[in-house]
Amino acid sequence: MKQVVTFGEIMMRLSPPLNYRFIQTDSLEITYGGGDANVAASLARLGIPAAHVTCFPDNELGQAAAQSFQRLGVDMSHTVFRGERLGLYFLEVGASMRASKIVYDRFNSAFANLQPEWLNWEEILKDAQWFHWTGITAAVSATAAQACRDAIKVARRLGITVSADVNYRRNLWQYGQKAQDVMPELVEGCDVIVCTEGDADDLFGIKPEADTSNRFESVAKQLVQRFPQVQKVIATNRETLSASHNRLTGIMFNGQEYIETQAYDIVPIVDRIGGGDAFIAGFIYGSLTYPTEQAALTFAVAASALKHTIHGDVNLATVAEVEQVVGGDTSGRLLR
Repeated sequence: MKQVVTFGEIMMRLSPPLNYRFIQTDSLEITYGGGDANVAASLARLGIPAAHVTCFPDNELGQAAAQSFQRLGVDMSHTVFRGERLGLYFLEVGASMRASKIVYDRFNSAFANLQPEWLNWEEILKDAQWFHWTGITAAVSATAAQACRDAIKVARRLGITVSADVNYRRNLWQYGQKAQDVMPELVEGCDVIVCTEGDADDLFGIKPEADTSNRFESVAKQLVQRFPQVQKVIATNRETLSASHNRLTGIMFNGQEYIETQAYDIVPIVDRIGGGDAFIAGFIYGSLTYPTEQAALTFAVAASALKHTIHGDVNLATVAEVEQVVGGDTSGRLLR
């Protein structure tokens, strides 16, 4: 089977143990993650060959980050080791009515200083069937956005499916170009996008029609009209009852019809970081494995729901575990 290739920054995550606040703790737990890389690792866990492309500092922290994903089965052979700094983020995990909080420390990272000419996309994508990127990658720096642009161009020429989680992070766009100027060109080359109503408005100025009964479908129809290459717009509808209790539904517009899944109650939440990445990884797996779009979307949202029960950025659920949830067993009973 050909690979799924992802592209983006990997950061070190530092978190207080349990649900401690930063002010309480005298230790921090280390894990590694990044939106695009989490997709690759989830797919590798599901049995799909996956490779991730990134740039790490040429030091022990860069090596440790690369090895953490290699241990999860991700092909990291296209990693560039140049620069001095690994991006960091600090996570305080909330509970009940206390929200989780993230503090980023990623300025001037090795990935932000990545130069497009360091990556040979013809070689990287020669054995690929799918390429995935996120709006976070394009937000980090002008050079990262250009490298993403180059990858999409090669993928289109090679007939490779391209997906993106547009994931607008307003505070990351600090290098002088606006997301509204950069993202439309990148999305033009995509077959599948993850895009919420809020992101569609912020990035493309697309709003639900006033008389619509389905806001997502209205927005998705307009996205498909504006970007003819896009065949599917997918997202999750998240109802946040508390930091410990969410309700998740998968939704999709495939160019002709609106599709949704059942809702999954997730309580208590162990770690919601990476839930969206688990969703798109599940959708890619489902699209490559199952005969219907409904089945692919259902697998995707079940995978995302399971991710909320797993510590760290990466969904470590197996196909059998996801299919158990899809089959209706959400009891969490002890397995012996």
